[in-house]
Amino acid sequence: MGTNTLRSFNESFPKGVIGRYAISPAVRVLNYLELESRLARSGIGTSTKQQRKALAETDVDVITSPWEGETPGRALLSGAVGGRFFADFDVAHCNVIGPGSVAVARHAKRNDIPLVLHSHVTSEDFAESFRGSSLVARPLGRYLKWFYSQADLVLCPSEYTKSVLERYPVNAPIHPISNGVDAESLAGFESFRDEYRARYDLEGMVVFALGNVFERKGLTTFCRVAQQTDFDFAWFGTVDDGPHASSTVKRWTENPPENVTFTGWVDDKRGAFAAGDVFCFPAKVENQGIVVLEAMACGKAVVLRDIPVFDEFFTHGVDCLKCETETEFRRALELLERDPELRERLGENARETASEHSLKRVGERLVEEYTKLV
Repeated sequence: MGTNTLRSFNESFPKGVIGRYAISPAVRVLNYLELESRLARSGIGTSTKQQRKALAETDVDVITSPWEGETPGRALLSGAVGGRFFADFDVAHCNVIGPGSVAVARHAKRNDIPLVLHSHVTSEDFAESFRGSSLVARPLGRYLKWFYSQADLVLCPSEYTKSVLERYPVNAPIHPISNGVDAESLAGFESFRDEYRARYDLEGMVVFALGNVFERKGLTTFCRVAQQTDFDFAWFGTVDDGPHASSTVKRWTENPPENVTFTGWVDDKRGAFAAGDVFCFPAKVENQGIVVLEAMACGKAVVLRDIPVFDEFFTHGVDCLKCETETEFRRALELLERDPELRERLGENARETASEHSLKRVGERLVEEYTKLV
């Protein structure tokens, strides 16, 4: 590069702003998901994966393990011979609330490393998930108050979640940032339609849901509304059948209504979005709802329970329909079946809404927050 060209380049892009996300010098961020293999299929796992993908397009250097040598065993060996137990990082960003994350938090506080704790879990959204989870929710709230209050910054998916944490109260700055939606991961979903509809014997306007089968996600409403209609209903997602499974989940999944199919885990979520026509999500509590954004990114008409968090992101009659009672859900589905043009219009508007939650924007926000801390 010639001298004049180099001078022009430096004047146009001063140090630290080369590229939209640049930080100079590069910041090394730990993006940690404790129990990653077990949480890979959860919303927390999806959110963390999307954070890392968003950051891959920035100048941030991301590591995913806090341990020297990448495992606790190797870290112990390192410490035993006088080496480091923890890896080297400039910012610690933890996505779960377990003992590994507590250890990282303590290390960060001892060594003046900025600590970011991502609130994917509240006591409110933990209830009605597993057997006994509602009983654990109250003491969990006290633990979360302590855990999140250690942070230099708490990130959460919505203003609604922020208000929940403020009521605990969490004694740390709390900034909402969308989980975003990975539109690239949904590319080509249409090609799976015939295969998945044939596999699960689905016909006509298919009403569907996607994700782990929990009562908190509106399982009872989903099944009762199905009983009041002739549509095919399909819930794509893992059904827990172990001792931790709730009695409500067992009751509905072991003896479902005739027009309801529980598929269990599907290898490719694109098949679910291809097979279904109307995404029905009567969840009782959500911090945002990544799966809603995914359905919208696929241009699906969406029917939601009218809960506060959805008011932040979605507008009734524009990009979704919101309902409170089983009767309203049934009427909304019948309306969408009678009016394909409405279904198409809601889907197109939904796609526009999803585009506002791109991973590019998630990356921008994360870098902005890290920059302030370091």
